[in-house]
This record gives sequence, structure tokens and C-alpha cells, in this order.
Amino acid sequence: MSAVEQWERLLESAGELTSEAADRIIATHDDRGVTAIEAVGERRVKGYRDFTVVVGHSEEYVVEGEGCDCEDSQYNLDPEDPTQLCWHVIAVKIATRIDAVDHHDMWYSEVREFL
Repeated sequence: MSAVEQWERLLESAGELTSEAADRIIATHDDRGVTAIEAVGERRVKGYRDFTVVVGHSEEYVVEGEGCDCEDSQYNLDPEDPTQLCWHVIAVKIATRIDAVDHHDMWYSEVREFL
């Protein structure tokens, strides 16, 4: 079981972000883990009909599964290493497991036109 799977299971079993899970997330992902935890706490993970979006400080990032459209994912991470995830993907994984996704019953592709 990977380090990511371990903290995912901790979250699923607790149903909340415990200090043990937070410690494991940070130990596995360093600053990306800290930023992801902050984003979840600030309710910046948004679920739409078509995508899950994480609101960053200057942009919004579309997350699909293990993929994200951010530059960090595209240029800095090793796709062969399952522990190398951008903070947006980490935030979605956390929010999904503790039921902290801010759901919107609309299509992001339509909302995006207004941003």
C-alpha cells in the first residue's frame, strides 16, 4: 500500500481530517500537502456536474482523477511516482474522502465562460 493510499484510508475511516491523517499527508507531500489542507479548510474544492475544480490564489484548476491542468502537474511531477501529486489533486482527494467538496449543480464549462 502506497503512502497516498494509507492517508486516504485514514480519512475514509475517520470521515474527517484528523491530526494523524494531516501529519501523514504533510510527511508524504511536504508543502503541497500543507497547501491542499488549507484549500480544503477554506472550502476551495468545488464539485460541478462535469469537473472538480480547485480555486487557487490566481486561477482555478480542473482536476480529473489523478490529473490536473496546472503547470506543476505538467512540468514538475514524475507520472511514474504515485506520491508525486500537485496540491490540487491532493486537495480533491482529501475533500472527497471527508465530504468537504462544495457541490454546485451546474456545468463548470458554462460557469467558466463568466470568469
